[in-house]
Order: sequence, then structure tokens, then C-alpha cells
Amino acid sequence: MKTRKKSNQSNPWGYHLTIDASHCNPTAIRSKNTISNFVSKLVKEIDMVAYGPPTIVMFGTGNKKGYTLVQLIETSNITAHFVEETNAIYLDVFSCKKFNITDAINVFKDFFKPQKIKKHFIKRYA
Repeated sequence: MKTRKKSNQSNPWGYHLTIDASHCNPTAIRSKNTISNFVSKLVKEIDMVAYGPPTIVMFGTGNKKGYTLVQLIETSNITAHFVEETNAIYLDVFSCKKFNITDAINVFKDFFKPQKIKKHFIKRYA
């Protein structure tokens, strides 16, 4: 019987920042151009490399309607959904390369001016 090698807990596979933000700037979350500029600045500020252009699509119906963002980066991805009805944003930044979460949060705040943010940061292990 084959035994599995235990994962090395001192070396995370990835770093995952999630942001749930409310009462964001309604004009900004409804602007495809603003969202595109945001992700471009975010990628630069956290020292990542974009893999192609972002996909930004109006998505959902009813109280779920809003833009959805997917930006592939060489070390994983950045995704977000912008909810028009509540002016909320749900952002995920995942990378196997370390990044500065303070820089990521500052870029986010500069673009969307949320009144409230819940953030979670975890190191990912297999």
C-alpha cells in the first residue's frame, strides 16, 4: 500500500485574500472602465504579471446583477463580483507568489471607496 507524504506546513502553496465590501461607490462598481483600471493597477501594485486581458462581463439577474471580473495572473487569478443592487463587492486574490495584502487593500479602497470591509487572508496548503 502506497503511503502519502505529509505536506510541508512551513511552505504554503498559495496566498488567498478575500474582501467583502459594502456601501461602495455606485458609479465605480457600474463602470467597466473603472473595473479594468482597478485590476490593472492591482496587478502592478502587488507585483504580479497579468496573463492576457481581464474578462469583465455584466452578469446575473435581479438582486445578483453586476459586473464579474476574472483576471488570470501568471501565479493564479483575481476574481470579483460587483453587486449593483447593494453596491457590494466580493473580491478574491489568489496567488502561489506572496503579495502585500495592505497594498491590495489600499488599491481596492482607492477605486471603490467602501464604507465597510471584511477581509480574510489565509495561507493555502494541500
